[in-house]
Amino acid sequence: MKRFLSLLATFALLLTIVACTKEVEVPVEIPIESLDGTYMGWSWKGESKGTTLEEASQKIQTIITIDDDGIITDASVLFFKSSQGSWYTRQDSTARISADLSITPTAATPGSEYAKGTSMFNIDTHDKMSLYAVKVDPDGSAALLIVEPVTRYQFEIKLPADYDYSILLGDVTVDGTEGGFIPTVRTSGAGLMKPNSWDELTGKNILSISHYNHILIDFGVFAGLSETSTMKELMEAAGVTFTNGTPNELPVTLGRHSKGGWQGNYEAIEEYLIGKNATELTSLVDWSVERWALAINEDNFFGVDYDASAGATKSAQNSYDGIAGATVRMSRESTSYQRALVDAKILTEEEVIKGRF
Repeated sequence: MKRFLSLLATFALLLTIVACTKEVEVPVEIPIESLDGTYMGWSWKGESKGTTLEEASQKIQTIITIDDDGIITDASVLFFKSSQGSWYTRQDSTARISADLSITPTAATPGSEYAKGTSMFNIDTHDKMSLYAVKVDPDGSAALLIVEPVTRYQFEIKLPADYDYSILLGDVTVDGTEGGFIPTVRTSGAGLMKPNSWDELTGKNILSISHYNHILIDFGVFAGLSETSTMKELMEAAGVTFTNGTPNELPVTLGRHSKGGWQGNYEAIEEYLIGKNATELTSLVDWSVERWALAINEDNFFGVDYDASAGATKSAQNSYDGIAGATVRMSRESTSYQRALVDAKILTEEEVIKGRF
């Protein structure tokens, strides 16, 4: 909603009365449009199929505060999900984790016949995106878990008390071979890579499963590591300290790697928005990029029906440079932001590009 400022304008009216001139001041209210206010927008799962906001089980809310000059002074972006009749935010990174190092991890069965493997970790959290956890027992044996961003599996490694921490990351396997990282549990079925067999990862390591694994070492706690880094350096980055090459006892310690999971990505969007001019930043995604523009249909839905052979893609994402500060796919978040601009009457609903959930 736009607020109108009332300015008191003074008009000099000349009244001529029988050879005599007199000035009369008359107050007149002239409405001046202002953007000053707080505005809200939504995007939601299933909109392209006719699902309403009220019916949706997943939705993104953007709230922006704009000053008189159109500058965004505050921003909030929340991803809501419904579970068993209750709503929670996807970026709630609260997690309760325990680990039992007497358990030997075994690989999950990947592909269409997916079956969970055996994990050392018991995890209770809303979302496992970018999760890592580490534990060191009193005898020096240790365990590390990393949720890998491309397959979306949690990879675990069990490290005995006499483990050689000088081993390079590039030499630690990820294909389920004993002694390496074991893919135990699939945390999401939406991974960019969906292995049908762990043989597909033969010769790979935790940093080379895909070129998109760069995000693991470009941002966050593992930033700066490489395939020539040692397992000791990896464990230290996760919070482990060493004495004479042996890890010191550590209770389960956890965090979110890369950009910090959903919480970190959404905080990055909020930081990006603050200070921007809302009349100039009318979308989070640059829809002039051809591969994204080609995926917008006549009803302004993105990624619903598109011709991949023509170069179109259903994901507006840039893990290297980010989009609006985030490395997650961003078409949904852009829709929510644009609808906040509709609320501010900067855009019309017809101009909104409706992103893909």
